[in-house]
Amino acid sequence: MRFTPFHVCAVSIALSAAFGCAAMAASTPKPAATTAPKDKCASLKSKWEKQQCENYSHSAPGDEYFGRMKMSFLGINNTFHDETIRAGDYTTDSGIINKVAFADEALEAWSHQYPGDPQLARSYYLAIIVYKKIYTQDAQQKAWTYMHLLTSRFGSTYFGRLEKADLARGFTEHYFANSQLCPTPLPSGVVVPPDVTPAGTATPEPAPGSPRIEIITPPCVQASPVPTPT
Repeated sequence: MRFTPFHVCAVSIALSAAFGCAAMAASTPKPAATTAPKDKCASLKSKWEKQQCENYSHSAPGDEYFGRMKMSFLGINNTFHDETIRAGDYTTDSGIINKVAFADEALEAWSHQYPGDPQLARSYYLAIIVYKKIYTQDAQQKAWTYMHLLTSRFGSTYFGRLEKADLARGFTEHYFANSQLCPTPLPSGVVVPPDVTPAGTATPEPAPGSPRIEIITPPCVQASPVPTPT
């Protein structure tokens, strides 16, 4: 077969392309094999060190803030503690209730974002104490809910064990009934008939897994005088 200059040129171009591709394939580095991240706590020897390492890895940063009021975990705890003192034996003060509600909202956001944070146990315990002192039905039910949350999620902690003992002693919800109008005074000389109201029945024992309930009757409220035309 007779080779012309055109054939020689085509063969040269083909050989150059082949060698060029081979060189590029040889020079291209292969991607490194990805390895799963190692557990940094597994290398620790003592059980205490491993526990402390795991707690730290699940903890929220100290400078992170939660809820609409942007509260840190220290701010949450301080609010629960301070309002517990302000509440005294019990309270229905709306100012205290609002402050506790803001701290509780921040606590919920913190718990949702860092569910394994060991500091949550203390905060839930402080929330339970202040909610027990707020004599509204919602607050008492919140205390009951948090008591079970603390014992189920953080039962092995110091605060979880305290709450288990508290539940074993029993819990009674306290809140006020709605206020009623005071009876209208009878005119002078009118004899009051004897009271025929049947005696109240004893409150039945709560169902298993439910708290006892004590509803407090508040003092009656005097009706506003009706203006008379002159």
